[in-house]
Order: sequence, then structure tokens, then C-alpha cells
Amino acid sequence: MSGMVSELLKDVAIPRMFKARQKFSVEKIEPEDIRKVIRRQLEQELFSSQVKPGMRIAITAGSRQIANIVEITRTIVDFVKERDAEPFILAAMGSHGGATGEGQRKVLENLGITEETMGCPVKADMDVVKTGVNEEGMDVLLDKHAVEADGIIVSCRIKPHTCFRGPYESGIMKMMTIGLGKQAGAAVCHEAGFKYMAKYVPMYGRAILKQVNILFAVAVLENAYDETAKIVVLNHDEIEEKEPEYLKEAKIMLPKIHVPECDVLVCDTIGKNFSGSGMDPNITGTFVTHYASGGLKSQRVAVLDLSEESHHSGVGIGMAHATTNRFLSKMDFELTYPNLITSTVIENARIPLVMKNDREAIQVCIRTCTDIDRKNIRIVRISNSLQIEYIYLSEAYYEEAKNNPNLEIESEPEPMAFDGDGNLVDLGNIQ
Repeated sequence: MSGMVSELLKDVAIPRMFKARQKFSVEKIEPEDIRKVIRRQLEQELFSSQVKPGMRIAITAGSRQIANIVEITRTIVDFVKERDAEPFILAAMGSHGGATGEGQRKVLENLGITEETMGCPVKADMDVVKTGVNEEGMDVLLDKHAVEADGIIVSCRIKPHTCFRGPYESGIMKMMTIGLGKQAGAAVCHEAGFKYMAKYVPMYGRAILKQVNILFAVAVLENAYDETAKIVVLNHDEIEEKEPEYLKEAKIMLPKIHVPECDVLVCDTIGKNFSGSGMDPNITGTFVTHYASGGLKSQRVAVLDLSEESHHSGVGIGMAHATTNRFLSKMDFELTYPNLITSTVIENARIPLVMKNDREAIQVCIRTCTDIDRKNIRIVRISNSLQIEYIYLSEAYYEEAKNNPNLEIESEPEPMAFDGDGNLVDLGNIQ
């Protein structure tokens, strides 16, 4: 027997959808060439001379689902070993993983980074020590293992941030400041809010470069297809000057949805593996701060599921207007809230309308849209914010898509397919 909510939604029509392929730049490094590209740079005298026999070298690993991350990290580990030094992997992800060592180790395991795959120890403790202060007298707190190491290699991805704009966003400086800062260090940097992050990330970064032995950084840039496009190695004295130029390149490579607006955005799955914000607002337009903008414009957003790799962190659900019981059952507040409390952006965990299934989550978004053409509802559906080569568009976009050189129609419009429980039969499988 249906309840009142189902009664209110039962006649809401969901438009027919067609699959489209989005076209972007295809510049990339083939997976089989990853190791060679990294080694060619690391073997330069500038870098190889800094790794000496007997040194204990910390290699950072974050929480993001970076293409070829296992191969990239293992290549750095092997490079260190070949110089008779002792590498170890260091979980560098601020307050992610529920701000616990066990949680951060689990995040790395989900990404394929373990002691077995890396061939070296993996350390995921939350202990920090004060290494000094920055130029404004604020404490600089860093992972204890990083400080005790003889040298640190920062491995990360350079990418636009989801909550602020500046010359340094997600990248080397942030990995040192927030990642190596663990929960305590991240909290100090975030204390003033994202309004000041463009100032504090490089301020802390400069202090860290002076106070601990950062050797060099191995930074990845990805193309719009979530593939490795470029890998650069920057010496410690090059990071501050050169990182902003690579951020500009990363912004050019950033994918986008090739229609500017929609009535309803449907995102099958969100998670910390896809973006620090659960889903990347640079793509979806669902920003929760006033200090960044861009992406798709939509009136309503439905989020249907939470990724296993997110380790029960529901960060990002605050961007949605509707979700499902399935999502809420997977979300653990203890594993979600520490990151939000640390970052101060608690808006990103506000609970939206929780519907019994995918169909009703989509229907309630359509039903509550205002000032739209209800005979031509514009819906964009994506698997997640990281993989948007293939998307679904509602029939209202069909003629427009035919004339869009950045879109290739892959199927004719047809009804969304739901199972007997009202859930999408191809959930998370648009690719």
C-alpha cells in the first residue's frame, strides 16, 4: 500500500532519456608507459642524488581515486629501494577516513595501496607534532612519521579545488598543508574558513618547505577522461614557483557537461574517491561555499547511491535535494562528520529528502521544480562526477545534441529502466 508521498509522486512523468558520448582532449600517458615516464625524471641527478642509502623516506598517499595510482606509487617506492633507502607509505588525507588511523588505512586499501601491493610499510596514524609556526605565528602541525623521516616525497594530483579559488588549490601545497597535517593540522588551516584558504594553503606550504625535509614532489595531471595526462617531478625549491602553472593546465583539462543548464541533475553515485566534496562541483555546479563557481546549472539534484570506496563517508549529500534510503543506510555519521567539522563546511552533510527508491528520488526533484516546461523536462544523468565521458540526457536535448560537435548520440530516447523495487537497473553503469 502506497503512502502519501508515493501518492503525490505516482503521476510524475520521467522523460525518455538517450545516451550521449562527450568529446574532450585525448592527451594521455598510456598505462604501460607510466613507470617509464616517472623513472626518466626521478633518475635525473637533481632527484636521485637526494635519496641516499639508509634514509627513511616517507611517500604520501591521499584519499582520491587517481588513475594509475597503484603503479605511480609503487614506481616511487621501487626507485627509493633501488638506492638502498627505506621507503614507507604515509596516509596523507587530513581528516578523511573518519579522522582515524584505521579509517585512513581502509581508504588506502580501497584504492589498492597496501603493504603487499607496495612492498613496504604503510603508516596511517593520526599523531602530529609541531614543527614551528608560519609567517603569521600560527602553529604548523605535521604527521609525526613525516617529521621523523629523513626525507619526504609528496605524491599527489594537481586539480581545481571544490570550495575555493587561488594559485594553489588541490595539489602539492595542499597535500603538505592539509594531507600531512592530519586532522589537527587541517583544523588549524581551516579554522578561518574557505574565504582564506587561498592565502593559508601557500602560507603553511612555505613554512613546511622550510621546516621539514621535503625532497621533491611527483604530481599528476589528468585529462577529462580520468586518465593520466602528465606527470611532473618538482624539486622542493621549484614547488612554490611552478605549481600554479600546472594548476592552470589542469583547469584547461577539466571536463565539463556539454549542456550549460538543466532542470534536474541525477548523479548515480557520490563518494570521497571521486572528489573531496563527494561529487566535484566544478563539474556539477553544486558548490557549498561562496568562494568558487562554475559547472552545470541545475534547479534540483538527485543523488542515488554512496560508493563503497568512500568508506561510509556521506560527504557531498548536502549538495542534493533528494536521495534514497539505500544511500542513508550506507552513510555513517561518525565517518562523515569529522571531515566536515575540520573543514568547517558542515553544509555538505545536510540531509535532503530521503525517498524509498531511485524513481521517487528523481520524481520528487521533477515535481518540485518551478518555472519549467513540464512537457520538455531537461534532465542530465551521470554515473559520478569523475567519469562523465558517457551521460544520459532527456529527450528535450535530442535535437540540440545532434548539432553539438562535443556530443555524440549513442542511443535513441527510451524510458528509464527500473526494477520491481523502483531502482535503476543500470545504476552507476552508464559507461
